[in-house]
Amino acid sequence: MTTQELLPSLEKSLGEKIQPKTEFRGETTYAIAPADLREIVKFCRYELSFDYLIDITSIDNFGEEPRFEIVYELYSMPLGVHLRLKLRISEDVGSVDTVSDIWPTANWHEREIYDMMGIKFSGHPDLRRILMWDGYPFFPLRKEFPLEGLPSDMPDVAFTKVTPMEGGPFVTKPSTATARDREPRAHPPEL
Repeated sequence: MTTQELLPSLEKSLGEKIQPKTEFRGETTYAIAPADLREIVKFCRYELSFDYLIDITSIDNFGEEPRFEIVYELYSMPLGVHLRLKLRISEDVGSVDTVSDIWPTANWHEREIYDMMGIKFSGHPDLRRILMWDGYPFFPLRKEFPLEGLPSDMPDVAFTKVTPMEGGPFVTKPSTATARDREPRAHPPEL
């Protein structure tokens, strides 16, 4: 199959399951329904040679419904074609099917999305937190999560209190000074 035949084949085979198409800078994005995810990605993987899952990301559209968007970045090594699939899910649903059995690398991507956004992946073989500690009650990449964090009742774990925003280790002051002068704690003093 050639690159010119690839996307028309996808559109013809899956018909209405492929929703609005967007072209930008030579990359194609399709919106899909969550219920059609498995069928579409299996077709992309096994019929169209999208053998490389580059990334899975999530977006919090706080205040909109459906609230969450999940973006799958696919690439076909044999054909050199990039494809993006987007689906939206409601906060009430909060779950989408796993693709970790189709692309094993999805395992970690899905765990990170679960850990940071709280979106569950049904059928995932090991869906547990990957960055935050077990039992952490919040999802730090959701838009309602404050930058300074939230207090936690987890004893003997770092970051159990709200972090002050002023004077933190990564806070710099705008100026024309060098980085060493703007944030002296980032560098040891010169002897």
